[in-house]
Amino acid sequence: MEMRGNNMNKIVIIGCGNVGMSYAYALLNQKVNIDSLVLIDVDNNKADGEVMDLNHTLPYSPNSMSIKRGDYKDCDDADIIMISAGANQEPKETRLDLINKNDIIFKNIIDEVMKTKFKGIFLIATNPVDAMSYITYKYSKLDANKVIGTGTSLDTARLRYLLSKKFSINPKNVHAYVMGEHGDSEFIAWSTASIGTIAIKDSLSEEEKEKIAIEVRDSAYDIISKKGNTSYGIGACLVRITNAILNNENAIITVSTYDIENDVYISIPCVINKDGIKERLKINLETEEKELLANSTKVIKDTIKKSIYGGKHE
Repeated sequence: MEMRGNNMNKIVIIGCGNVGMSYAYALLNQKVNIDSLVLIDVDNNKADGEVMDLNHTLPYSPNSMSIKRGDYKDCDDADIIMISAGANQEPKETRLDLINKNDIIFKNIIDEVMKTKFKGIFLIATNPVDAMSYITYKYSKLDANKVIGTGTSLDTARLRYLLSKKFSINPKNVHAYVMGEHGDSEFIAWSTASIGTIAIKDSLSEEEKEKIAIEVRDSAYDIISKKGNTSYGIGACLVRITNAILNNENAIITVSTYDIENDVYISIPCVINKDGIKERLKINLETEEKELLANSTKVIKDTIKKSIYGGKHE
């Protein structure tokens, strides 16, 4: 058995497709406190090839780690299990169209993982990510703070990028959030958006705000139509969340987490540390924004009801 010290961190990636491998590659190219990376995929040959390719980057990587193909036994002592396995979103297909394809896949994955002693954090990237995070939470029976969906962290990154270009400001200094569903019902909380101390909503016309909102919402469709998938952006988001966990940062990131009042996973800015979700921030939204959040909640709940899990638990 692989021996690891008390301060060592282990990540398991389940699903070696474009998202999983963009995450793995980003882990190797950013400073991340991990010593063991394990890849699991239904295609062992592909996983072996990815392991070889990733290992060849180590001489030029800021990190030193063990990288190998594994199986579910490797989940036993994992700190984070990132799941990106599932059906790909096809052109003209919404994220919500994927629910039943991926429910079956997730049931099998979660059952296998929970046969081990895994007590770490699930990080979910498979779409529809809000519904799949909820299903992971229900199937795993872990505490809700231990199951995190990437949610609108990528949409928020897209928003910050667009606003940075609009105002010629470093995107790291743009404080704005996309909330709700990671999908067509998402919305921008313009009432809370700022650059430094300047409120963005007062600096943009309604037409400009609408144009930006549409571009953020439709970015994935545009990228998929051009290159077949989205991968680099979500890979970077996954590393950001990973660092917040492993470095115990208490960082604020917009992710999909459990809303106990509505029994749903939905994105809102959250404080993330070594325990997963430390807290969901209470955001003072305007009346219209509250209505948009309620609409997103309904969309996600309706999607869950259409899943195999939801159909069995209505």
